[in-house]
Amino acid sequence: MTDVLHPPVAVPSHDDHAHDEHHGPTGILKWITTTDHKIIGLSYTVTSVLMLVIGGLFAEIIRFQLATPNGNLVSLAQYNELFTMHGSVMIYLFAGPFAFGGLANIIVPIQIGAPDMAFPRLNALSYWLYLTGAITMLTGFFTAGGAANFGWVGYAPLSNSINTPGAGADLWIGGLLLTGFSAIFTGVNLTATIFYLRAPGMTMFRMPIFTWNMLVTGLMILLAFPVLTAGLVMLYCDRHFATHIYSVAGGGVPVLWQHIFWFWGHPEVYILALPFFGMATEIIPVFSKKPVFGYKGMVFATLSIAALSLGVWAHHMFTTGVVLLPFFSIMSLLIAVPTGIKIFNWIGTMWRGQLWFSTAMLMAIGFVVTFLIGGLTGIYLASPPLDFFTHDTYFVVAHFHSVVMALVLGGMAGLYYWGPKITGYLLDERLGKVQFWFLFIGTQVFTFPQYLLGLRGMPRRVAVYPHDPQWKMLNQWSTIGAILIGISTLIFVVNVAVSWKKHPAGDNPWDAHTLEWFTTSPPPHHNFYRLPQIRSERPTWDYNHPEHRSLGHGKGAHGTAEEVEAQ
Repeated sequence: MTDVLHPPVAVPSHDDHAHDEHHGPTGILKWITTTDHKIIGLSYTVTSVLMLVIGGLFAEIIRFQLATPNGNLVSLAQYNELFTMHGSVMIYLFAGPFAFGGLANIIVPIQIGAPDMAFPRLNALSYWLYLTGAITMLTGFFTAGGAANFGWVGYAPLSNSINTPGAGADLWIGGLLLTGFSAIFTGVNLTATIFYLRAPGMTMFRMPIFTWNMLVTGLMILLAFPVLTAGLVMLYCDRHFATHIYSVAGGGVPVLWQHIFWFWGHPEVYILALPFFGMATEIIPVFSKKPVFGYKGMVFATLSIAALSLGVWAHHMFTTGVVLLPFFSIMSLLIAVPTGIKIFNWIGTMWRGQLWFSTAMLMAIGFVVTFLIGGLTGIYLASPPLDFFTHDTYFVVAHFHSVVMALVLGGMAGLYYWGPKITGYLLDERLGKVQFWFLFIGTQVFTFPQYLLGLRGMPRRVAVYPHDPQWKMLNQWSTIGAILIGISTLIFVVNVAVSWKKHPAGDNPWDAHTLEWFTTSPPPHHNFYRLPQIRSERPTWDYNHPEHRSLGHGKGAHGTAEEVEAQ
């Protein structure tokens, strides 16, 4: 099979890349001044994982506070700051930046055969805005009044200057504005890169599912994040310029903030989830030794999720009495259909496959199982009568944490799968599997008691609760689960430390399918020395296994390599 970019005589070997490498700054100056998407993506990944650790520490303190009915580990004011900043760090500073700033930044250009992102300098600006926003938000803890304490959703009128005076809330708003612009710029970059920089032969229906998901995520970012940005600007004006947009006293409407926030917030749930869906869809076929089941079904399910996610925001507002319950209930139930298609396709991919239970595969399966639990409990919350019963109870907390902890499992799957491509070295599989079991079991032990607490009426966002023996026991079990999750995080840090540069990965340790596994590990500055012919959504597999029939989509894509070339 011939190469697309160069004839065989002109292709440098993987051992010869020194002649082709980019020359420029080295050391810390390289990291500060770079516009290389791989280094920027790695900066995003390291920073967001650090945010995961910080947010996890806040969660551990919260759980130890709730292990007893009248806990006094922190004051009531400190508790409000902790649960506000825990949610803010995990949602705004970890899950999104890790997915579309970190792994997508590194992987998407290589998956489509591009030399870099479409706008490299804008890409660098996006990272520095994110880092600055994260620091800005966290510095609230060092102000006289403490960090923001009105919950990560910032509901008006709790977030106005009367109920929440001080600089902490303003720093929270400023941090969100900075990270919001970072996300918008990343969305622009992702969509432009995917539309305009695909390699020859990389048609839309030959793109990997992860790239498809990131394209849809980028478009959703461009639709949703400007709304939140506008809402935050109006909130800041209310706090400092007496505009009364969210104040009844000045003729405003407090519930308007909820409409604006959740119009961003529900697409945001899938802005967070779709990248991790894509990671699972890349990993499961590789470790099942099969192509993905229902490629086009996966693509159209992703597009359906994106479309429906813009019309379900008010299911967070059933108890306000100002939304049309039947419409938003039906829309909320309908969005479960394309999500269910993905679940069945993942199962279909594994069905009768030659399963290889690597750490990445275990994490991906754990993601599917945990997300399924979160999704099924979400169906209950889409029914107004049941939502009235469970609203603002720990049932909602459990549902949301099942979803978010599924994303953590999916993120770990992505790190174990693509880590060798990024660094050139494998993580230790034994430690990885130990980490998986602590993380997976800890997640279930952490969330399941919270479902029961919610059904027994325990409200969310409280630092103390009545001395009910059942509530106490269930909270203690949930705290044990949080400890197991914390141990799993420590095991991951240890794994990175002990595995550093010890286990060379080679270019394609998993015998993977997509284009990023064709280049070296780590890739050169402009990603490729050469490209294979792209005849399906599995070009690396086609190149390495010419004896197998191509399983592409589209006329003329089926047959052996020789048959396709003859066509």
